[in-house]
Amino acid sequence: MEEEIREEGDEREHAARVEALRRVALAQIRQYPDPVLRLHANEVGSFDDHLSRLADRMTQLMHDARGVGLAATQIGVLQRLFVFRTDEDDEARAVVNPALTSRSSETDVFDEGCLSLQGVLVPVERSVEVTLEGRDLAGQPLQLELEEQAARVVQHELDHLDGVLILERTDDESRREALATLRRNLSRQG
Repeated sequence: MEEEIREEGDEREHAARVEALRRVALAQIRQYPDPVLRLHANEVGSFDDHLSRLADRMTQLMHDARGVGLAATQIGVLQRLFVFRTDEDDEARAVVNPALTSRSSETDVFDEGCLSLQGVLVPVERSVEVTLEGRDLAGQPLQLELEEQAARVVQHELDHLDGVLILERTDDESRREALATLRRNLSRQG
């Protein structure tokens, strides 16, 4: 019995630590209606230690915030860089100067959330398969054939680099509901 109580206490303590890390990470991620979220990111020209440190920081923030992707614009850096992973067990990948070179005509609608739009989940239609090209952190070309969840994540992050939010990708009713949620969140903070 004592061991069970101790284990429950350890689990609660762990959950509290995870939530504290999440809150600290979210505090460093730009939140709607921050105008930087609507800006178009610039091409990266220098593949140096600064870029690697930025990608490491973004990966840690994404992990701590419990997200699956994070674009540089979401932390106020207007460079075409994002990090992503398809699930919690996957290694994060960084993609520099990303571009979709093909996308399937087959699409799927699925609810998406965003680290910059807390409390919002809206249906978004995305291509099921995409080809993503870009560069790795060393400047080497990369090409990724992605499908399902991974394809959805990179399309979402690429939208961020172009200043597009899921609010523009959803239907009118879902957008109205999401904006109402965001307004309530802002009024609680103010």
